[in-house]
Amino acid sequence: MAGRIGKLTWWEIFARALLYLWCGFSIFVFLWVINSSLKTNREFFTDIWALFSTPQTANYEKVWVTYQLGRYFINSLLLVLPSVLALLAISAPAAYVLARIPFPFREGLTRIVSFGMGIPYQLLLVPLFFLLFRLGLINNLLGLILVYVALSVPFTVFLLLGYFRTLPRTLEEAAEIDGCGPIRTFFQIMLPLARNGLVAAAVLNFVGLWNEFLLALTFLNRQSLYPLSRGLYALQGSLQYTGDWVSLFAAFTLVVIPTFLLFILLSRTIVAGMTMGAVKE
Repeated sequence: MAGRIGKLTWWEIFARALLYLWCGFSIFVFLWVINSSLKTNREFFTDIWALFSTPQTANYEKVWVTYQLGRYFINSLLLVLPSVLALLAISAPAAYVLARIPFPFREGLTRIVSFGMGIPYQLLLVPLFFLLFRLGLINNLLGLILVYVALSVPFTVFLLLGYFRTLPRTLEEAAEIDGCGPIRTFFQIMLPLARNGLVAAAVLNFVGLWNEFLLALTFLNRQSLYPLSRGLYALQGSLQYTGDWVSLFAAFTLVVIPTFLLFILLSRTIVAGMTMGAVKE
């Protein structure tokens, strides 16, 4: 057939080639950053493309201890992990109810939740700031956790909603015959079956909140509370005057590695969770 090479069209070949080029470029840049982080500043400025001669692991120790990246790392964990757990605890039951239990105005409520994804959170910065200021939660990790959860609920509910809709109703009917109530059916039957969807939601939220910058910049001004994104920005501002670029590359590597490993270890589960919610029975 005209316009095809084998089983692929010209457009599919172009799209795949573009995707491979982008993946290759991203991998090259990431490896270049890691290689640069293991150099001395003299080696880096002599030839930015050359491989390191002797690995300078002291660069990582310097940014972790001297530049307090270790503290920022712990702050990010204290922010992101409770936020993700709270998101799943709120969004999973909400998505299950909207997907499986008929009640008046269910479709309207579902549309309202979906509409929440379309509101740019930048428009909410000023009212959120005044709200947290009146509650005494400015420069407080709890305040930022509440903001993270509130702004991420619509996306998480929307993602889990599609997944719960794909689960067979015969399981609920069998559980009802066996005497299980709605709550027991959810926790003992439906929630374990939605494991892939929960993992996908958890990982996507973890990566998004781990790299979030604007909200942390707005609500956290005390350096001892900086998360990694905010700390890396402050570190970049200070290191650009000293010329210690290899330490900045080391800091960047430490920020990226957790999410990179998370995607590698859970990639199959993430894809399974997202694709299951993308089709209807």
